[in-house]
Formats: sequence, structure tokens, C-alpha cells
Amino acid sequence: MEQHQHPWHTWDPQQALQQLGTDGQQGLSAGAAAQRLEEYGPNTLTEGKHKTLFQVFIAQFQDLMVLLLLVAAGVALAAGEGESTLVIFAVVILNAILGTVQHQKAEQSLESLKAMSAPTAKVIRDGTRMVLPSSQVVPGDLVELEAGDLVVADGRVLASYSLQVNESALTGESTAVEKVEAALPQAETPLADRKNMVFSGTLATYGRATVLVTGTGMATELGKIAALMNQTQQRKTPLQQSLDAFSKRLAGMILVVCALVFGLSIYRHKPVLDALMFAVALAVAAIPEALSAIVTIVQALGTQKMARQNAIIKDLKAVETLGAVSIICSDKTGTLTQNRMTPQSLYVGGVLLEAEALDPSDPLQNRLLQAALLASDATTDEADGTPIGDPTEVALVQLGDRLGIDERQYRAQHPRLGELAFDSDRKLMSTLHDLDGVLTLYTKGAIDVLLARSALLMTRDGPVPMTEERRAEIAQVNQALSQKGLRVLAFACRTLSQPDPLTLEDERDFTFLGLISMIDPPRPEAIQAVSDAVRGGIRTIMITGDHKVTASAIAQTLGILRPGDTALDGVELDGMDDAELDRVLDQISVYARVSPEHKIRIVSAWQRKGRIVSMTGDGVNDAPALKAADIGVAMGITGTEVSKDAASMILADDNFATIVKAVVNGRGVYTNLKNAVTFLLSGNMAGILCVLVTALANLPMPFAAVHLLFINLITDSLPAIAIGVEPAGDSLLDQPPRDPKEPILSRPVLLRILGYGLLLAAASMGAYTVGLRAPNGGEGLAMTLAFATLTLARLFHGFNCRSSQPLVRLGLGSNPASLGAFAAGTVLLAAVLLIPGLNGLFQIAPFTPGQLGLAAVLALLPTVVIQLWKLIQRDNNLQK
Repeated sequence: MEQHQHPWHTWDPQQALQQLGTDGQQGLSAGAAAQRLEEYGPNTLTEGKHKTLFQVFIAQFQDLMVLLLLVAAGVALAAGEGESTLVIFAVVILNAILGTVQHQKAEQSLESLKAMSAPTAKVIRDGTRMVLPSSQVVPGDLVELEAGDLVVADGRVLASYSLQVNESALTGESTAVEKVEAALPQAETPLADRKNMVFSGTLATYGRATVLVTGTGMATELGKIAALMNQTQQRKTPLQQSLDAFSKRLAGMILVVCALVFGLSIYRHKPVLDALMFAVALAVAAIPEALSAIVTIVQALGTQKMARQNAIIKDLKAVETLGAVSIICSDKTGTLTQNRMTPQSLYVGGVLLEAEALDPSDPLQNRLLQAALLASDATTDEADGTPIGDPTEVALVQLGDRLGIDERQYRAQHPRLGELAFDSDRKLMSTLHDLDGVLTLYTKGAIDVLLARSALLMTRDGPVPMTEERRAEIAQVNQALSQKGLRVLAFACRTLSQPDPLTLEDERDFTFLGLISMIDPPRPEAIQAVSDAVRGGIRTIMITGDHKVTASAIAQTLGILRPGDTALDGVELDGMDDAELDRVLDQISVYARVSPEHKIRIVSAWQRKGRIVSMTGDGVNDAPALKAADIGVAMGITGTEVSKDAASMILADDNFATIVKAVVNGRGVYTNLKNAVTFLLSGNMAGILCVLVTALANLPMPFAAVHLLFINLITDSLPAIAIGVEPAGDSLLDQPPRDPKEPILSRPVLLRILGYGLLLAAASMGAYTVGLRAPNGGEGLAMTLAFATLTLARLFHGFNCRSSQPLVRLGLGSNPASLGAFAAGTVLLAAVLLIPGLNGLFQIAPFTPGQLGLAAVLALLPTVVIQLWKLIQRDNNLQK
């Protein structure tokens, strides 16, 4: 059976079901779905061709550094140094292999991140509702769509409850399209007018619907135009771009210096080949060959570590930005709290009672319970009893569970004839039912909205007019419950005369039934996380749709609302212009009763103050705020696919503490990158200084090109990666957020690079001088001792660059990777120095044990000086 290309919009729902062999109630069987998955393949778009391994390998040679090395190989060959030529070619090929492997790993890492943030679909199979990865959806599946869902396949609408879909990704039309069930007779109906169809890659923004999948993968409209939607693109991050730019500038400067050194050598009547070798050695010493690869590897390792800690980074840029975050705007429910609502108390018939005391034989209480169960969508999984749905609605279902009422059976006895889905602007949800021949509209929602729309109040004596006194009494009860940190929902009903399609105009003239309060306790770890954030100079702002009193009570428990801070609600925020908001912004820690539009204002206000803002969100309407924030954070569990698409980070556990951990890890990754860059460039600086000094002093070369390649590509890469995985220490939370405008190569960092480079160069030149003047010495021994000293000094220097703290504070074994890197580098150096076969390749001259011991002592000296300096600095800081 091929994927059907029939005009599905021309058929009525029953015809479409028959055509695809689907039961309208039960959906496909598991066996049929598996067979169709085999037949049609996964519901994914075929991506553009990836580069082959060979193409990636060849691309590694299109680089200035590689071209310079090939020039060096040519010069060495012309000079008759066949062994050096072989080594250089070997290094070039090794570098290409490493680059290819690193590219493949980056691709795999990207694929795994895509998989972690891939959309899901709610599918009915064998009569059971289940959540599946979108790739497993097949033609003939019944999919339930709700506001916030990404449409994962093309489908025919079977039943729509005010479903509206944003199809701008496909049609360019920004206005949401309201979907219908009726067949459209015209076969040539344009795509944008097929109102009984939904299309892959579009977004459900309102209402809900049941849809029959008609096309998947490349057989969808999206597949036909071959547009790749929601793919994480691998782009260079600002940090990589700035380092690439720095490397290019450095290379340009070095080429000029190389030309001058070459000219100076010719002026001094040196042989042309010797002059060329000097110039090439300087170029190789100066260019940080491993820099770009190290930055990518460190960032990839950082994102993998964060993913293990439930923070899925969708964009590498976010890793850099995280370290600079100074404001975290967080939703309350589920992020700062446990998202496990439990019913606490009910207010009905003028009486406040505990939820456990609910008596369904009491007519008033039974009416409130009926409204709670019917005007909600949450259910309990029949197999394992797991609640499915919004936590607030789950609490309402629990009320029925306690009394032995199965919400599925109860709803089947009182079927839903129509509904007006909840949205965050009007803060209401309504459902229509036929109760013993009476058309009844049940509505639940925010107490202030329902009180304003209620004309009557249900009492033991029947409905009575809703007077201002009665409104004030109910508002007072709500205030008392809210002050305890309870969330309060109001319920009302209304009788309708005609079963016409419901409109928003029907939500008026209600009879107020009562209140149900519930609690969502704060997460214990969130209290510590807020405290940690304060320590790190990060301000936490609570944003919630709850009342100001409720939100303030929980914010105080969490440590967010501190003495001197205030809470603001949406109405007060609307009454302020931007200038007024900017004046009081620093005092506001809680925003209550806010709409998603308010979130953008809050983000923009903090950004105007130059702060880097993280904003959490889970709803459809949160997407603009998530895009506007420097770090948009979506909820992995409760978040809609739309919010996940807009975010740069997804919390797999919806936990506030994970955001703080991610910020600390972001600081750690950035600090490690800065330290790794300092390590690489200070080592290069030492090589440059040594070559320059000998060139200006008209002395023989201190290193052969192969020596510098060995140091730069092999012994330097290992400590740099080890620095990149340095554990994020507690001290990171004692530092203020990083200034985002400060470049990674700031003035203090450049001075440190120069200072470290001078120390390493001094040690190497000391060994060079010893070799030059030794009785058995000369040019060969000088070069050998300089090479051994600089290599070992740079391996020791890996410990200096782990942190700004001295080693005595860090502990030598606190980063096992750095010990492993030092050991591996030392073994490689020993092999080059001591194994006869490698001696010739690396131009190693004979030396005595005493000379090698002296080289080791000289190599250790820069690290001793740097560690003493760090200790003195630490003591001075402690005295301050």
C-alpha cells in the first residue's frame, strides 16, 4: 500500500477512516502500526546529503596552518631532511584524521541532541491513548491534538473542538486557521483553504481535535517542498568565531614577522634553505593548531555533562551565554514547586470544608464535584494509575478517585457536547453537557474572572442574586486560602436553551457554585538553588498566573521575596509605562496574574539594564518570550512542542535547581575554555619568543619544525582537553556573573599569556644555552635540550592553567584527567628522547643523564614561580 495521494479534504471522516482501514474509536492495532512503519518508514524528513568521510578528510587540508606545514615539508625535503619531511607529512595526516574524527563526533553529538528534543505525539492505538516519538507515527493513526502541540504529520480532522492551527511555516499566513470536520467538495482547493486538514510542521495554538494521519515523512506537504523544519543547525558560536578571527590575525602578523626574520637571515648571508627553515619554524611555533578543535571538544563535553544533569542544550551558543546569566525569571508551578497538586479544601454553600469531608450525597457538594470532573480533561492511566494531564486538573480527578468515582465512566455518562478550551488570556475553560434533558455549561477558572461574570450564587435555598457583599465574602475566603499558599479554582454553571456551537459570548450570566483549593508544595531543592543563585550574584524572579497573595506566600518560603522586595500583578503592570517599570524593576521579585505578553515586557526591562536574562516557559504563548530572552528555557515534561522549539535549553525534569546547575556548568565551561586557551597560547608564545630571540641574536635555531609540531599538536592537546573537563568548583558561585561584553582574550588574559610565555621561554632558553656551551654540545644538543625543556614545561604548565587557584587549594588529584594527560605527554616525550628509532626522526642529539635532569629542573621552575605567585595573590586577597 503506497502512501495515498488522494484529495483527502474531499472525503467525509468516515470515508477517510475506511480508506485507511482505521477504527474510529480504537485506532490502529499495535500489529498494524508496526507493519505500516515497516512499509512507509519512519515519519522523518530525508535530510540533505551529509559529507562523506573522505570529503570531510579532504576538507581538513583547506587550512592556512596545513598549507604552512606543507611548505615546511617542502623546505625540509629540499634541505635533504627526508626524516623531517616524513614526520611533517605524518603530523599533517594525523591532524586530518583527528579533525575528521572530531567532526564525526560533533555530528553524532548533534544527532543525539536532536533526538532528545524531538517532538512527540498523542496517539490512540488498540483503544489506548499513548505518547509516542513523532517518528513512529504512521498513516491511519488517530492523533489527538491540543493547543501547544506540533503537528507531526499531515492528517484529516475527524472531530474538532475549536482547534486553531498556525500554518505560517507552510503557507506564510500568520493568522491561525480554525479547523472544521466537514468535507470540502472542490478537489483543487488551495492548501491554505483546506480547513479540514492539518499539516506536518504547523502549530496547534487553540482548542483540540482528533486527527486521522494521512501522510508521513516525505509524503507530507512539508516533505514535498523539502523544507527541513525544527532542525538544530551546527553553526560556529561567537566564541569560536572570535577565536578564529584571532587565529587569522595572529597568522597574518606571524607571516609578516616570518618574512622579516627570513630577510634578516638572508642579510646575514645564511643559506636560503636555513633561512626558510627558521621562518617556517617561527610560523609553526606561533599558530595554535589545536585551538579550534579544543574549543569544540570542550563545548561538546560541557553540553553532554549538562544533558546528563537534565539540561538539554539545543544551541552551543547557549553554553557561552549561560555563564553570564544574572536574572532567572522562573514560572512557579512545576519549576519552583513539585507540580503535584493535591486538593485541600472546598468552599460551597457558604461553608469551608476539608477535601476529605466531601459528601456526594449533599446536592450542593455533588454539583461542585460534577463541575470539577466534567470541566476538565485529566485522566488516570488504566494500566498503572499514572495521572495524565494538567496537574491542576489531576487534583480535581483525585477528588473523584477518593470517592470511588472513575472519571472516564462518569464522563461517558455525561458526554461532552461542546467546549471552549482554556487559554491564558481569558483564564477560563467551559464544557457543555446534557444533564437529564437540561443543556448545562460548566465553567472553571480564575476566581476574579468568574465572579465578575456571575449573576447568581448557588445556595442551600437555590440560586440567589450575586450581590457585591456576596462577592466580597467569596473574595475574602479566597484571600485567606491564598495566604496559605493554596491555589484556588472557581466553578460556575449556566443553563443554555439551544445546543448551538459554543462561542466565547456564552461565558456570562453564570451561577457561581463554589471554590476548590489545592496546594503545590515548593520543591525542597529549589530553596537551596535560590540561595545558591543569590550567592552567585543571580537574581531569581517568580512569574505566575496565580494570585499575588498565593505567589508571595510561596516566594517567601523559597527565599525569592526578601525584605524590601515587592510583588506586582498583571493589572498593575499594565498600568505602568516602561519608564515607571524601569524605576521599580529592582524591587519586584514576584509577578502574579501575568499573561505571556507580560513576560516579554519583563525580559525587555531587565535587558535594558544590560542584564543577561533566562526565562522559563511551557505554553504556546510563551514562545515569543523564550525567543526574546538570552536563554529561553522550556519544560521537558509539561512544555508544549512550540515552547521547546523556541527555547535554547530544555529542562528534562522541569526543575528550577537544574537551571541553577546549568548556569554553574555554563560558568565552568566558559572558565575552562578560557583556561585552555590561556594554556595553548602561552605555550605558543614561549615558542615564538625562543625563535625570535635566537633569530635576532644570530644564533642557531632552538627547535626544528617537527619539535614544534610535536608540542603543539600532541603534548599540548592532552592537557588542554584535561583543563576543559576541570570540575566546576564551588568557588564559581562566589563570583559575579561574567560581563557578556568582555572578550575571552581580555587584557588581563593577554597579560597572563605573555607572562606565562616569558617564563616558559626563559626556562627553554636556559636549557638551550647549556646545550650550546656544553663540552659535548653544539647546535644539535642545544636544540634537543630546548625541545625537552619546553615540552615538559608545557606539560607542567597544564596544572597551572587548571584554575586561578593554587594547586594546594585545588588538590593535584581533583582532576584525574590532568594527571593522565601529564603522564601520557611525559611517556610520549620519553619515547621520542630515548627510543633509537624515533631519535632520528625528531633530530635528537646525544645527551647525558645529568643534562636531561637539568632540563627537567628548568622545566619545573616556571610552574614553581607561577604557583608561588598564586599563593601570594591568594594571601593578599584573604587579608583584604
